[in-house]
Amino acid sequence: MIRSSKDSSPEKPNKTLSAKLFHNLCQVNLQRFAWHPPFSGEKLPFSAAVLKWIAVVTMLTDHIGAAVLLFVCRHNGIKAMNDPAYNILRDIGRVAFPLYIFMLVEGFSHTKSAPKYLLRLSIFALISEVPFDLAFRDKYLDLGYQNVFFTLLIGLACIFVMDRLEKTVMKLTEKGTKLTAVRLYLTFLNLGVIAAGSALAWLLKTDYSAIGVLAICVMYLWRFYPLAGSLFCCLILFLSSLREVYCLAALIPISLYNGKRGRQPRYFFYAFYPVHLLLLYLLRLLILSR
Repeated sequence: MIRSSKDSSPEKPNKTLSAKLFHNLCQVNLQRFAWHPPFSGEKLPFSAAVLKWIAVVTMLTDHIGAAVLLFVCRHNGIKAMNDPAYNILRDIGRVAFPLYIFMLVEGFSHTKSAPKYLLRLSIFALISEVPFDLAFRDKYLDLGYQNVFFTLLIGLACIFVMDRLEKTVMKLTEKGTKLTAVRLYLTFLNLGVIAAGSALAWLLKTDYSAIGVLAICVMYLWRFYPLAGSLFCCLILFLSSLREVYCLAALIPISLYNGKRGRQPRYFFYAFYPVHLLLLYLLRLLILSR
């Protein structure tokens, strides 16, 4: 999470908006400006825990439609796209993925160990594959479609590499290299990393595929400006489906994020994914058996 910080010197109460903005930029205090712009004096209410709960609820809503109602409609000879309940559930679910992307970038920015973060995602990606295939493909294993943890894992690996590249390349400025040349060099390197990650997601046929990885990387590059980054992230998701227009609703809770972690059950949000998919699969079997 990007945490707010207090200025070392108090601001004069009669400063204009432009003066305050100039002050923040001159102090290179981008994190403070990103979360608490000079025109906002209200305390923001949502912690990271709240955002994750919103993501969990909207994802569950989406999966009730995709893993239960869709199969029930097929069983009864009904086209799911013509069913209002199915469409409402799937539309609500569009909010979840942008929130997960946002929290992934936040988690990376404040993790004590990026390799351990990658390991956790890897473990739960493997654990989730059978429940995912049962829920959405009605098979124990389908290599033609991988769960979203793999997309998040590839995206996290990309931003891990980009972070290391940035720290390495910026050392060139200490050796007298012009900043413009360094930025241009870093841009080309980042594009290469994003292209490689997107290609890997496409080859593995992960959920959201290359579009998902691209959205994660863009969110990371705009991490100091969360609303702008989240907006670009949503625009990228439009490329996967027109239904993703509803993901713009995720901008509301993100705009209310206060940068604090909040109380979170350890590993609950990881374990919820495979567990709820397995339960939805069993629920579907129970409904269809009747």
